[in-house]
Amino acid sequence: MDQRTMPLDAETKVAERPHDHKDELRLWLRLFACKEVIESEVRRRLRDSFDVTLPRFDLMAQLYRAPKAMTLGELSQRMMVSNGNVTGLVDRLLEQGLLSRRPSPKDRRAQLVSLTAEGRRFFRAMARANGDWIGDMLADLSADDIATLMRLLAKTKASARKAIGNGAPR
Repeated sequence: MDQRTMPLDAETKVAERPHDHKDELRLWLRLFACKEVIESEVRRRLRDSFDVTLPRFDLMAQLYRAPKAMTLGELSQRMMVSNGNVTGLVDRLLEQGLLSRRPSPKDRRAQLVSLTAEGRRFFRAMARANGDWIGDMLADLSADDIATLMRLLAKTKASARKAIGNGAPR
């Protein structure tokens, strides 16, 4: 086998053929497709079962895990969305009685939001159902499959972070 027909390992392929990433692109598309299938079903079930959107669920999850009330800015950072998006979500959840909002004692311009007791109960019910849905959707994976995927996805995440940290185009 001469040099031109010898298969390349991934590292050499990247170095010698930077535009030949068919396997990596197929992997990315498969990961994205898996995410889309699961996310669209979770969105549908949240809407049908709880009349809640995924962004509202995500906002409530951030507040549920937080040890104290959060500002709208903190929420927007954690959710990686604009302050305007968070404001709209908060307003709708306030109307439903699931959140409370008050001025920050440190900065009167900032608003602190937290889950109400009803909001905490409602979120716990949604989170339990969501856990069951995800469990059902991934039920065909064995414990070994899950452990292998977790290990490989951690490696994938580290690889992506390394590439970003090394000045790869963003």
